[in-house]
Amino acid sequence: MISMIQMIGEPIIAILIVIGAVLSVLSAFGIIRFPDVYLRAHAATKSATLGVLCVLLGGFLFFWVFDGYPSMRILLGIVFVFITAPVAGHLNARAAYRTGVPLWKLAKDELKPALKKKGIDREKAEKEPLN
Repeated sequence: MISMIQMIGEPIIAILIVIGAVLSVLSAFGIIRFPDVYLRAHAATKSATLGVLCVLLGGFLFFWVFDGYPSMRILLGIVFVFITAPVAGHLNARAAYRTGVPLWKLAKDELKPALKKKGIDREKAEKEPLN
């Protein structure tokens, strides 16, 4: 006989894994379809991270509910992805901006005055070709 926790846990685990898979697919479409590196970084960090976290959380709950022990490896994977993925996406977008990768149809660049105060000339970086 299946216990009450397993009966409740099974649909929750399935929903988490399906949500994670859907978010990962949407992230892949965003990475392919978005026009510039900044929007692609947004798709890669927001929805892909949330998708991976949902799948890992579903796996963590599966082992905890059905095998009776929490998997510390999966928990460590959740923490690692949660910390590193958004930071890596931010650093990639920041490096692209500072090296002069053009923005897509942006009416106002709010970061340009702050960089001029620090002595970084974005306009010069945009004119120089990347090697």
